[in-house]
Amino acid sequence: MMNSRDCCTGRERVNLYMRDNKEKEINDVLQDIKRNETVQKMKKYLQHGRITTYEHCEAVVDLSYEINRKLHLHANVDTLLKGAMLHDFYLYDWHKKGDGTHRFHGFRHAEKACRNAAAYFDVDENVRHVIRCHMWPLNPERLPRSREAWIVCIADKCVSLHETIFRR
Repeated sequence: MMNSRDCCTGRERVNLYMRDNKEKEINDVLQDIKRNETVQKMKKYLQHGRITTYEHCEAVVDLSYEINRKLHLHANVDTLLKGAMLHDFYLYDWHKKGDGTHRFHGFRHAEKACRNAAAYFDVDENVRHVIRCHMWPLNPERLPRSREAWIVCIADKCVSLHETIFRR
C-alpha cells in the first residue's frame, strides 16, 4: 500500500512537514482569537479591493511568520502572531463616507484596533505595541521598538501593496 511519503521527494516531504508545522504553530497561538465571535466580524469589512479585513490579517500573520522564520529573527512568536492577527481589529467600514470613520483612517485605526484587542483579549503591552506601531511611518511618533513590531509593520506594507495592486 502506498502512503503519502511514497509520492513525494525528500524536499517535498520537508516542505509538507514545514507547512504542517507552521500551520500547527500558528493555530496553537491564534485558535482562540480566530474563533472569537467579534474577530469573525472582520469578515464583513473590506480592507483592500475585495479582500476582507480578516483575510488581510491572516495574510499578515502568514508573512510575518515567514519573515521571522526565514530570516532567523527569533521574534517572540506569540507576540508576533497575536499582533499580526489583531493589527486591524478596528471593526468598522472605513470606506463609508457618511459616518466619518473614513476620515484619517490611516492615522487613527491602529489605536482603535489596540483598544479592541485589549477589551476582548488578554494582550500584553508587547502585543499592544505591535498593533499601535503597524502604521509607521504614516504615524511617525509610533516608531516600532521591537523586533515583532518591525516584522508586522513590514509584512503589513507588503501584503497591503500586493492586495491593492494585484487582488482588486
